[in-house]
Amino acid sequence: MPYELPKSQKKIARQIIEMGLQREYQNGIEKVDAVIEKWKSGKLDNRDAYVSIYKKLTSHDKHLARRYDNMSGSKYLMIISEQVADGVISFDELGELDDQARQVVQNWLDVIES
Repeated sequence: MPYELPKSQKKIARQIIEMGLQREYQNGIEKVDAVIEKWKSGKLDNRDAYVSIYKKLTSHDKHLARRYDNMSGSKYLMIISEQVADGVISFDELGELDDQARQVVQNWLDVIES
């Protein structure tokens, strides 16, 4: 039987998702920063640096869109599971979710990691 998050748990889930999303933004910025550092050190010319930045941002943006666009309450725990699987957030940070919600996340993780 599917688990429907109560309203109070949805609020907590949204906060966890937002924390993970902020970290994903940071990861994207760090990828671009690495290219800029290579460019500054002369290891990349202007065109190669520009193309690399563009490709990294486009790829990262597509990843974010696949994960977070059309987000609804029925997808919250699946999104959190993906964040945990990618190492964006840790399972330990899910302590405010109730036991049943954490079990659903663990079940999704088992599917993702199999």
